[in-house]
Amino acid sequence: MQLSNGFFIQFIRLAGPFWHSENKSTIRSLTLALFMLTVMQIGIAVVITVWSADLFNALEQRSMSGLFTQIGLIVLIFAANIAVTTAHFKVKRRLQLDWRSWLTHHLISKWMTDGRHYLVTHIQGTHDNPDGRIAEDIRIATEAAIDLCHSLVYCSLVLISFTKILWTLSGTVTLDLLFFEIPIYGHLVWLAIIYAACASSLGWWLGRPYTMATDARQTVEANFRFGLVTARENSLAIALVHGEGNERSRFIGLFKDIVHAWQRQTLAWSYLFMLTSGYSVLSMAFPILVSAPRYILGSISLGALMQSAQAFQQTAGALSWPVDNMARVAEWRASVERVLGLVNGLDRLEQEIVLHDPHRIHLKKTEQDVLRFCDLCIIRLDGVVCVSAINAEIRPGERMLITGNAFTGSKLFKAIVGLWPWGEGAIELPRDPVFFMPPRPYLPTGTLRAAICYPSANIEYTESALTEALELVGLEELQEQLDHVDNWASALSREQQQRLGVVRLLLQQPKWILLQEAMDSLDSSCEMKMLRLIAQKLPDAAILTITNEPLAEGFHQRRIIL
Repeated sequence: MQLSNGFFIQFIRLAGPFWHSENKSTIRSLTLALFMLTVMQIGIAVVITVWSADLFNALEQRSMSGLFTQIGLIVLIFAANIAVTTAHFKVKRRLQLDWRSWLTHHLISKWMTDGRHYLVTHIQGTHDNPDGRIAEDIRIATEAAIDLCHSLVYCSLVLISFTKILWTLSGTVTLDLLFFEIPIYGHLVWLAIIYAACASSLGWWLGRPYTMATDARQTVEANFRFGLVTARENSLAIALVHGEGNERSRFIGLFKDIVHAWQRQTLAWSYLFMLTSGYSVLSMAFPILVSAPRYILGSISLGALMQSAQAFQQTAGALSWPVDNMARVAEWRASVERVLGLVNGLDRLEQEIVLHDPHRIHLKKTEQDVLRFCDLCIIRLDGVVCVSAINAEIRPGERMLITGNAFTGSKLFKAIVGLWPWGEGAIELPRDPVFFMPPRPYLPTGTLRAAICYPSANIEYTESALTEALELVGLEELQEQLDHVDNWASALSREQQQRLGVVRLLLQQPKWILLQEAMDSLDSSCEMKMLRLIAQKLPDAAILTITNEPLAEGFHQRRIIL
C-alpha cells in the first residue's frame, strides 16, 4: 500500500479549510488542547516507567517503607491518568464531530444545489452511491484521520521520550570478535529499531492487498444498501407486476458480491493478523530476554531490568506505528478516495457548466415574459443528436403541445430547467420561475400537508386554500390526513400522487408550467378535466405539455413536433 503525495494533497485541499472556517478559533483551541493532553499522556507514561523501576528496586531491597511510598504514588498517577484520559477522549470526540459536521455540510451544499445531484450522475467518474459517501465515508475519513494523526503524534513523542531513557539504560555492551573488541552504545535502542523495522517491512508487504480489498467491499456494501432502498421505495410497483422473484435474484447477486469481497478482505486481513498477533506476543518477551543477561551478571538492578523492558516496548511500539495501523490506514484511505471521487465529480461538473462550451445549451435569463428557443439542438450523452434547429417562442397564456418522441420531449423540459446542458443553441427564460411537473411528484416523508406544500413552507398556504384545491382535484378524502405522518410515495396510489401534483400547482400558481406526462395514470376524461382546471384557475399561465392523450390536441393552441 502506497500513500502518494497526490492523495495527501487532495485530502488536505478537501478537509484542510476546516481549520480556517468561521469557527477557526474554537477549532484551533480544541486542536491545541488535544496536543497538550497528548503530551500529558506521554508524561504519565514516562512517570509510570520510573515508578516501575522504583517499585522493583524496593521489592528487591525488601523495603516496606519504599513499597508504601510507591503505593501512594500510584494512587496519584491513577487519578491523574483518569483525568487526562477522560479529558482527551472528550476533546477528541468533539473535534471529530465538528470536522465531520463541517465536511458533511460542505459536501451536501455542493451536491444538493441547482440539480447538481442529478447532473453528476450523467458524467464519468467514480461517484456512485453519493448517499453512502456522505453518510458513512465522511464519518470514517474524519474520525480515522484524527485517530491516526493523534496516534502518530503520540508515537513520535513516545519515541523521543523513551529513546533517551532506553539509551541511558542500555549502557555500553562490548562485542568480542576474538582479535578486537567493539563497544556498542545504546544497544537496546538499535535492537528496538531493527526489531520494529523488520516487523514494519513485513507488515507493509503483507498489507498491500488490504487497501484494494477494503475499497471493493465498501463499494459492494453500498450497492447492496442502495438496491434494498430502491426496492423499498418502489415496493408497490414491484408487487403489482409480481417482480419479487427478480428482486430476490438481484439481491442475492448483490450479496454474493459482498461475500466475495468479504472473503477477499478476510484473506488479506489474515496475513496482517498473523503478523500482529505474533508480534504482540514477541513484544512482551523479547525486551526482557535481551536485558536478562545483564541482570544475571549483576550489571543492572531488577528495577532497571523492568524499566528497560518497558522502555523497549514503548520504543518498539512507537516505531511499529505502520504495522499497528495498517488496517486503519487502509480503511481511512478507501473512504477518503470515495469522498474525493464524489467531490471531483462535482468539481468537473461545475467546470463544464461554467465553461463557455459551444456544445452546451446556454440558458439566458431575460426580463421579458417569453420563453424562446434559439437554434436549439439536444444531444444524448453518446453524442447522438435527438433534435436540432428548434426555434420557437411561447408567451403567457399560450398552451403548447409537445408531440413526437416523448424521450426527446423529456430532455427538452430538463434543458429548460437546467438539468440537460448537452446540446447547442440557447434557451431564453422568462423572468418568472418555471414549474416542472414530472410523471410522479416528489412527496417527502412527513405530514401530508408538508408533502403537498413542498418545497414551500406550510405557513405559506391557508387551510381553506388546501381544502379547496383538494376538492377541485377530487381528493376530498385526504383532508383528514393533512397532519398525518407517512411515507406518501408508498402510501398513495400513482393516480393520487399525480392529483396531488395538480394541487401543488394550484397552490403555487406559476406562470410557466411544464407538464411531462403528469396525468398519464388518469383516464381520458379525468386528464382533460385536470387540464381544463389548470387553464381555468391559471388563465395567464403558459402551458407546455407532453402527453399521450389524443384529446389533448384540441385543448392546446400550438404544437411542436420533435
